Amino acid sequence: MASKRILVVDDEIGIRELLRDILQDEGYQVQLAENAATARTIRLHERPDIVLLDIWMPDCDGISLLKEWSNGGLLTMPVIMMSGHGTIDTAVEATRIGAFDFLEKPIALQKLLKTVATALKHSEQLPKSEMSLVNLGKSPIVIALKDRLEKIALNGTESPSPVLLIGPQGCGAELCARFLQRDGASWLQLTESLQLVTGPLEILESLRDGVLYIPEVANLNKTEQKGLLLLVTKSDKYNVRVVCNTSENLPKLLAEGAFDHDLLQILSAVSLRVPALDEHKEDIPDLAVAIANLQFELADIQYREFDIAALNSLRNADWPGNLAQLEAVVRNLIQTSLEEKITLNDVSRVLHQFDDTQTAHVQDNQQISSSNTAVNRQLSVNLDQPLREARDDFERLYFAHHLKEAGNNMSKLADIAGLERTHLYRKLKQLGIKTK
Repeated sequence: MASKRILVVDDEIGIRELLRDILQDEGYQVQLAENAATARTIRLHERPDIVLLDIWMPDCDGISLLKEWSNGGLLTMPVIMMSGHGTIDTAVEATRIGAFDFLEKPIALQKLLKTVATALKHSEQLPKSEMSLVNLGKSPIVIALKDRLEKIALNGTESPSPVLLIGPQGCGAELCARFLQRDGASWLQLTESLQLVTGPLEILESLRDGVLYIPEVANLNKTEQKGLLLLVTKSDKYNVRVVCNTSENLPKLLAEGAFDHDLLQILSAVSLRVPALDEHKEDIPDLAVAIANLQFELADIQYREFDIAALNSLRNADWPGNLAQLEAVVRNLIQTSLEEKITLNDVSRVLHQFDDTQTAHVQDNQQISSSNTAVNRQLSVNLDQPLREARDDFERLYFAHHLKEAGNNMSKLADIAGLERTHLYRKLKQLGIKTK
């Protein structure tokens, strides 16, 4: 069996090396990080079995890094906090965020080894990483969705109301339903709708205090709808939360006689619209990275980074299949890209792989023509002048070209150039480029 991997994060070299020597003598693989930035990079590319994390570091304190991992869905391993002058309040805060334990320096040898061994046993019981509502994004529309779900969850601690999630297929409704599942509570996604006819009460009995998720309620026939109505009316007795999702216009189906009136009324009492991916495209780069991280952790696939142009291309693409389509594209890119990083060409290849051959040929010719134009523009720079002046001339050509292509949209230009808006404005002013 492979030895367990431990990441030690401490800004004091003596402590780092001492912990490394002790743990290596016990048969562990040990990696060292002298600050939060190094630890952040290592965690992005690997999943250690345990992290020993110092609280007081110069660039970023351990509590902030712990919170960052927790909010980003990367706290999938036990983290043991370390401090030479810790307080009870600090230990409580670290535990609240998700730390496994707290060690005070100087750390006694037996205490260290016992805590590490206990953390490893705990690690084996942790659930596997998976997409969660945290990964869905940080845009205003997603934050509002999270806030409403939190309110529903809080109001339903005593008597959980049924919830109707409305949104296109693949939008992430299941992530919302999972968010309403209490820690340790059971979960059932209904795959055999006939159970609503043959045994709705048996479902509730087996799922007591849990969540029942029905992916597309509009697919139920009239008899199954009656069974669901019975189940919903009895769910309060079993403390079961019923969450239904639909991509259909249920009032329209009701008017056509295809949906039960009473069921629609009871489901509509608490309903939320889950946005399509195209409604929060600003979240796509972070979503793509999160999906890639999960593939790395769950499928033991080599980690692949995206370059900026690739992420911009994903964000600007159309996503009729929503989150489900994005997941499929990212998995494809990880498996089939040949370079060290996933590039713009890789994204174009996957997004257009089902295009008509003739269309793809035309696009290739257009890309070649565009590239030739760019080369010609570069060649117009006077190469006999000093490097700084030649570089300024090239940057003027570059920004003038892309400013025109972006229709004078500074936000798009910043994305293309991979610059912050404030840096971009300073650069354009320095080069003497005027914007409308």
